[in-house]
Amino acid sequence: MSPVDRLAELFEGEGSAEYLGEAVTQAEHMLQAGALAEAAGAPPHLIAAALLHDIGHFHGTVTGRDLMEGGTDNRHSHTGADWLDQWFGPGVTGPVRLHVAAKRYLCTAEPGYFDLLSEASVHTLRVQGGPMTPEQARDFEALPGARDAVAVRRWDEQAKDPDMDTPGFDHFRPLLEGLLTDR
Repeated sequence: MSPVDRLAELFEGEGSAEYLGEAVTQAEHMLQAGALAEAAGAPPHLIAAALLHDIGHFHGTVTGRDLMEGGTDNRHSHTGADWLDQWFGPGVTGPVRLHVAAKRYLCTAEPGYFDLLSEASVHTLRVQGGPMTPEQARDFEALPGARDAVAVRRWDEQAKDPDMDTPGFDHFRPLLEGLLTDR
């Protein structure tokens, strides 16, 4: 099975699960994030990162664990990036790996950002370590790909609209196929 077919299967199967109490499924959330990145004119690697940012939440196939099992963070950002690394380069996997850190960063660096978070995002923020300290925020800013991760995080937070008209996974197939690496 091709990597893109495998991803399509995940979106179709595990993607139908509820998304941390939000009004959209996991797949709808991720498809919305990809569509928002595309509408913003983001480059292909960032559209893919937005589309795949929460792949580590898919339990079983990817993580072997349930979402936020027992109220603890399953490190879905790292798990997802590590899993995607077998097919995609750092332009895709870097923002996936850093999107949780980007939420923590924005809560420190941008006044008012915390107030934009959904109830579920506030809960997961606590589980994921809360807002960064000023020193952690400075360290985050210096990371390669931090700016891309912040962009993905912004689309992530917007991608929870049950009424949004969103393309299906097949819309993103050519983009994903064009980003596959030879590994």
